[in-house]
Amino acid sequence: MARIPLLQMNDIALTFGGDPVFDGLDLVVQPGDRVALVGRNGSGKSTLMKIMAGMVEPDTGTRVLSPGVTVGYMDQHPDLSAFETLGEFAASGLEPGHDYLVERVAEGLKMKLDTPVATASGGERRRAALAKLLAEAPELMLLDEPTNHLDIQAIEWLENELKQTRAGFVLISHDRAFLRALTRATLWVDRGQVRRQEKGFENFEAWRDKVWEEEDQNRHKLNRKIKSEARWAVEGISARRKRNQGRLRALGDLKAERASQIKRQGAAEMALEAGPKSGRKVIEAKGISKAYGDKVILKSFDLRVMRGETVAFVGPNGAGKTTLLKILTGQEEPDTGSVSHGAGIEMAVFDQNRSTLDESASLWENLTSDPEMRISGKSDQVMVRGNPKHVVGYLKEFLFSDEQARAPVRSLSGGEKARLILARIMARQSNLLVLDEPTNDLDVETLDLLQELISGFDGTVLVVSHDRDFLDRVAERTIAMEGNGVATAYAGGWSDYRAQRQEDDVPAAKKPGKTRSAPKDKAKDKATDHPATSGLSFTEKHRLEALPGEIDRLMAEIAKLEGFLMDPDLFTKEPVKFKKASEGLAERQQKLAAAEEEWLELEEKAETSS
Repeated sequence: MARIPLLQMNDIALTFGGDPVFDGLDLVVQPGDRVALVGRNGSGKSTLMKIMAGMVEPDTGTRVLSPGVTVGYMDQHPDLSAFETLGEFAASGLEPGHDYLVERVAEGLKMKLDTPVATASGGERRRAALAKLLAEAPELMLLDEPTNHLDIQAIEWLENELKQTRAGFVLISHDRAFLRALTRATLWVDRGQVRRQEKGFENFEAWRDKVWEEEDQNRHKLNRKIKSEARWAVEGISARRKRNQGRLRALGDLKAERASQIKRQGAAEMALEAGPKSGRKVIEAKGISKAYGDKVILKSFDLRVMRGETVAFVGPNGAGKTTLLKILTGQEEPDTGSVSHGAGIEMAVFDQNRSTLDESASLWENLTSDPEMRISGKSDQVMVRGNPKHVVGYLKEFLFSDEQARAPVRSLSGGEKARLILARIMARQSNLLVLDEPTNDLDVETLDLLQELISGFDGTVLVVSHDRDFLDRVAERTIAMEGNGVATAYAGGWSDYRAQRQEDDVPAAKKPGKTRSAPKDKAKDKATDHPATSGLSFTEKHRLEALPGEIDRLMAEIAKLEGFLMDPDLFTKEPVKFKKASEGLAERQQKLAAAEEEWLELEEKAETSS
């Protein structure tokens, strides 16, 4: 017996600003469907979901909801203006006496129901919208980025909740692990066309690549046919003119077919360029602690970050990840303990709150007003890794159109705002990247590129993220904020941390101030207490104390020589000076490497014997 669909849409067409978003769209959602809705940022995923919810009226076509079926939509920007508290909003669709449903969901999502709407953050408002939807339990749930602003524990709770539901749901998310765990079918929005595959997100990328490969082959065949027919038309055949006219019309049809094809949006041309190398030791924290009133964020924590490491920070919302990041980078002072930085640190920061963006200003103005990108006397160019570029040309590298360049930042989607911040960060040279929730709202393709860039970055990366797949791909060490001021270091990414955590018979919360790690090499095995020197000889102790100053001096000399050699005319004008400076640079670089290696060996010897 055929199932009655929950929702059916036929021949849907929608146009914004003269450009078709959808045309001739047919879509069916069946009972129990678990569907991933995927596509590039700006492809129309959220718009399609709003059409499904009945919130956006298409230009043409029909939307049919089966009798008695209820639909719930989780809005990314819910209107809570008519309510005093988040709990009042979340319970507003329930029958009297059913508030316990909201309370159960709020506990899983770690949401405080008594939070006043007036003071609630954007993330808290989105959690309230999600709680309202889950408590109402409609037959069809439409979830637009439900994991944004949830910590990993809340994401896992939501994942288990959706696994157990009997309702059908359509899900937009950038979280690969979440999509893989939950979906059985995939809707792919691509250039106004919606394709469906009866397989979950796990198979999406292979399917997408196959479709694109076939598309490229067909385009190649079409181009060859047009080229062949065009050659015939130029050479011309006088006989049987009537038949020849038909062939010319066919050539025109082929060209029209090619012109009507919508070009795929390429990947963003993002690039990271590390500045001059920092010292081997990038950050060292000794005995740091932090509290706000009675709330202890951190107590007696030691950490050493070495050049080239990618260190992730995980934990529940409010555990203090961002605070620890600010302490380590010198933006905030610890209550006790000390933080020191190695020589030559050049830092670039991605702020999770997007506070570096002026929402009322245009994308153009946001770039040209950046002190590190501004070029004196040039209002249409910006400095990108030492080279001037036209503003629009640089924005196009991050997939922004000419029209968007002059549009206000507030008109951008969350993913587009994230790309704009990345454009600012990647315009400058840096050797320490500080990324606080960079993955929110980014599409799969941009996430892939960001992961590749971080993996290939010849510098140090500190990253806060709730994206488990992202952490597994990039992190070499994970600092877990485990509550009650306890922070513990683990080797590897999220999955490695969980495996090590489960193997630990004694809860880490009972071991304050301790850290563990098993990094990939000796230079990265530094999440330990302050090194003692009791196992060193007198000469070795003296040498260990003297080496940091020697390393700083060598790095300063290297920076000076590199600046001198940057003169493009030096080789032709002063070949002798160029030769001496080049030799001096190579000599000091060798001495620096040897000094850093000696320092590491002495540090390890001191720690082993302590």
